[in-house]
Amino acid sequence: MRTSKRNRQGMETKKNILIVEDDLKLNNGIRLALKGQEYHCLQCDSVQAGRTAVDKEKIDLILLDINLPDGNGLDWLVEIRQKSQVPVILISANNMEMDIVTGLKLGANDYITKPFSLMVLRARIEVQLRETETENPETYQTEHYAFDFRKMDFRVDGTSVELSRTEQRLLRKLVENPGVVLSRETLTDEIWSGDSEYVEEHALTVVIKRLRGKLREAEHENAYIRTVYGIGYVWERQEKGKRA
Repeated sequence: MRTSKRNRQGMETKKNILIVEDDLKLNNGIRLALKGQEYHCLQCDSVQAGRTAVDKEKIDLILLDINLPDGNGLDWLVEIRQKSQVPVILISANNMEMDIVTGLKLGANDYITKPFSLMVLRARIEVQLRETETENPETYQTEHYAFDFRKMDFRVDGTSVELSRTEQRLLRKLVENPGVVLSRETLTDEIWSGDSEYVEEHALTVVIKRLRGKLREAEHENAYIRTVYGIGYVWERQEKGKRA
């Protein structure tokens, strides 16, 4: 699965870093430390402002203070993890081991205590973004398709299409393994979370057909989901007329 790192003009796109910190001096200090060609910082000072930013923007990483004027950052972290795997680095003045463990168990990717070196923070951000790109990419883009699995935004030729949770899981598994033939058993187990023994035999075939229709493969010069008879399916570009 490829992440799109360039915009339509071919220029490098900046990573959006959301800073949720009510200490204005520290908030601005972090922004200045990250200032450069590779990062764009969005600054918030409350949980509600952070929620609004996440709803409106594609966020690549969140720096989240635990103690905020309108709530606890850990509570919001739980909300975030219910719908997104965006990297989150917690910021806190509390360095008690139990608080650190709690934050990590709730889904934080890292934890840094105040006061901290801005250079160290920048290095930790770079690590998280690098791991996100190589291990858990969230976007896929080709001439016809633009998929953002984090925001659940799927576009075909620029037009938004609605995919069910099942279709999203199937599509993600396919595009994360381009050129790899995935067996029906593997896909069924992945899509239905290990309950494949209770799934009707032709359920996967039905979902594949629905997904192909929503991706409008028949209208394009190239199709992507190829059937490997007797085995399963593979995501690869095919010339029109040669699709299985």
